[in-house]
Amino acid sequence: MTKRRLFNLALLLVAILFLQPSTPAQDHTQWGLPDGAKARLGKGRILDIAHSPDGTQLAVASAIGVWLYDIHAGTEVTLFTGHTDWVFSVAFSPDGKTLASGSIDETIRLWEISTGQHKATLNGHGHDVSSLVFTPDGKTLASSGGYDGTIRLWDVGTGNIKMTLEGHGHDVSAMAFSPDGKTLASGSWDEMIRLWSVDTGEHQRTLSGHQGAVYSVNFSPDGQTLVSGSEDDTILLWEVETGKTKMALTGHTDSVLSAAFLPDGQTLVSGSWDNTIRFWDITTRTIKMTFEGHTDRGTAVAFSSDGKTLASGGGYDGTIRLWDMETGEIKTTLEGHTYDVQSVVFSPEGSTLAGRSQDSMILMGEANTAKHNATLLISTIRLWNPKTGKHKATLDEHITRLPCVVFSPDGKTLASGSDDHTIRLWNTDTGEHKNTLAGHTDWGTAVAFSPDGKTLASGSDDHTVRLWNADTGELKTVFEDHTDQISSVMFSPDSKTLASASWDQTIRLWNVQTGELKATLEGHTDRITCVVFFPKGSTLASISQDQTIQLWDVNTGTHKATLSGETDWVTLLVCAPDGKTLAGGGYRHTIGLWEAETGELKATFDGHTDHVFTVAYSPDGKTLASGSWDHTIALWDTDTGQHKGTLEGHTAGVHSVAFSPDGTTLASGSEDGTILLWQLTSAKADFSE
Repeated sequence: MTKRRLFNLALLLVAILFLQPSTPAQDHTQWGLPDGAKARLGKGRILDIAHSPDGTQLAVASAIGVWLYDIHAGTEVTLFTGHTDWVFSVAFSPDGKTLASGSIDETIRLWEISTGQHKATLNGHGHDVSSLVFTPDGKTLASSGGYDGTIRLWDVGTGNIKMTLEGHGHDVSAMAFSPDGKTLASGSWDEMIRLWSVDTGEHQRTLSGHQGAVYSVNFSPDGQTLVSGSEDDTILLWEVETGKTKMALTGHTDSVLSAAFLPDGQTLVSGSWDNTIRFWDITTRTIKMTFEGHTDRGTAVAFSSDGKTLASGGGYDGTIRLWDMETGEIKTTLEGHTYDVQSVVFSPEGSTLAGRSQDSMILMGEANTAKHNATLLISTIRLWNPKTGKHKATLDEHITRLPCVVFSPDGKTLASGSDDHTIRLWNTDTGEHKNTLAGHTDWGTAVAFSPDGKTLASGSDDHTVRLWNADTGELKTVFEDHTDQISSVMFSPDSKTLASASWDQTIRLWNVQTGELKATLEGHTDRITCVVFFPKGSTLASISQDQTIQLWDVNTGTHKATLSGETDWVTLLVCAPDGKTLAGGGYRHTIGLWEAETGELKATFDGHTDHVFTVAYSPDGKTLASGSWDHTIALWDTDTGQHKGTLEGHTAGVHSVAFSPDGTTLASGSEDGTILLWQLTSAKADFSE
């Protein structure tokens, strides 16, 4: 994601009533599946959100498409798919009938809201489409193309490009139409603001004065003045007709990420990375009010439609604060996000507030009661009632990246670890999200079920290992002896011992029943990235960034051998079911197979076009699955080395793959925030070439 996207903040002044909610659709795990997949768990990373003009729906741009939600019901309406890469930006037309989406695939798609049909694909950008804005009459769409520094104007009715606006020397980081729709203002990392004629595309003038990237541009209600906020900590007001600077407002001590007029045209509000929100009287050029209270960089603000309440997102402090506009006092603090809050949005009539964060949730709540209504788990959305602080709802299953997935021994449950600090349990038959295990304070980096199915182990970047009751989700114990990230956890075949590997260069063996530390295995001289038990349980193998594979005696806790051979690129290992072969991947495009006893390299499987970060054997040992940063999963015949087939459907790197115990299903977890379940027994999944 570009830095511009992180800085893109909405100052929303809205006042249109809700309509009746639409009927929610069902079984979203089946929507938009790639060939060969039987279900999708999770909804992909959140990259942008937009309210419909009538306030009844919320569009969520994600790594797999655009989700449309019914805000009242907190349920999915549809998933718009068609883009071939992550969707970066979404915008509703003013009449609410059309949704525009922009993607890393360099295209814009127009969707008809009432039918869910794809209306048109707009081609022309040479880079990701990072921002979309409709003219007030809805007839023209402006799009900025990220790094190419261009803006394109499109005829919404025909889908044809009207003109390309060129002139910026860097990313276009902000756009705004004048109230009459005749002028477009654009701000850029090149420190310039440009004004364009919407009718002719003519470059009218360049506004020069900032000494840093321009992060925000907005017109006054009468269209005669433009306000801009910049990386240089200043706010500048410009006379639109002449392009002359009218005044400079100073006072912020860090980048000004957003600046906009209130409806009276005489007051400005600005948000900055100095943790403050300031209100300015432009007639006197003085600060009227400063809102302070966030403990980290405030990155988003929004007004209620009656102008009495301001909502602010507190950057990395994970809070949303509601302020009384008359007194400047904090009315309530909404807590629930675990990462930075990147945007806040009031529904048009002001009854619901949505907050989006990188913790994988969109939190929504009732505006009148501050009740939490829903959580959309991706980058997160929560719905709140702003007047009471009550959390209204949670729209579930959006997750961020998935570094690890594993099946339970009976194949009925899938566990996944995520960078939202949680472990999630899924029903593999229905795709239903069963439970969320919360307790880690950093990324979930490793998960493993005990062979008897009673215990789930999880490792985290918080340096701890946690044991959970696999049936109830109850926390059983916490191991806190490691001093760095946990990279791998694995149970012994008899379920009595847990091995945990860490970046602290040690492996620790734990008694699962008592929680006692049985042994600490030391010998590696760099981060340990993976640990694996041999099938008999008496030998443990570990791989490290010190470029060695070490074998350990589990019973005595002593070092047995260092495997020779070419292993400097290997970051992960799995052991074949017969215990004779180790398979590994890492910082090459290949998979290596080694003799477990000697470390001799037996074979390499070539076919991926990027790093291989996960491998898994089928239960019968005849098939090896590999997941890669090239977004694909490859299946290999372990006897012949033949490439059996490729599974395509993820929109980002594949972090983890796991076979079900019966070998009929393969699960893959990805950087795109989803898990795909692949049916390996269907005709489609024969994969013979």
